[in-house]
Amino acid sequence: MLILLAFIIVFHITSAALLFISTIDNAWWVGDNFSTDVWRVCATNTSTCMAITDEFNEYQSIQAVQAAMILSTILCCVAFLVFILQLFRLKQGERFVLTSIIQLLSCLCVMIAASIYTDRHEELHQSRGYRMEVSKGQYGYSFVLAWIAFAFTLISGVMYLVLRKRK
Repeated sequence: MLILLAFIIVFHITSAALLFISTIDNAWWVGDNFSTDVWRVCATNTSTCMAITDEFNEYQSIQAVQAAMILSTILCCVAFLVFILQLFRLKQGERFVLTSIIQLLSCLCVMIAASIYTDRHEELHQSRGYRMEVSKGQYGYSFVLAWIAFAFTLISGVMYLVLRKRK
């Protein structure tokens, strides 16, 4: 049982780390001389960055992605704290339902964020607000990490739903 508990904790911390990295790191869309995320656009050859502001055409879509990723990260951290509390407070044989619900909400938020970015990426990178050509790029590793975080939070949420407190 102790090994299973350690695995669940490591899995949850890995999910949270993936969410933090994908939310913060500047590699959702990359090209030869630029990288961009939901916060800023950076030119790699001059090391200059420009914040994404309301002068961009699809700024509302970017804000939705930002909000969903932040909410997902917060919910994942809250789910971990609730799990630790429930670990000591639940009676033997009860399930970690509250932890599972919060983790599945985190999963939903990261799915919404990544789905919006996937759907709107062409319009996002056609904006006149960019000072460089960013339409000729590809998805970066932060975007891929967001989808991996979706899978991890989904699996983690289901694990908590099935998990019973044992002695």
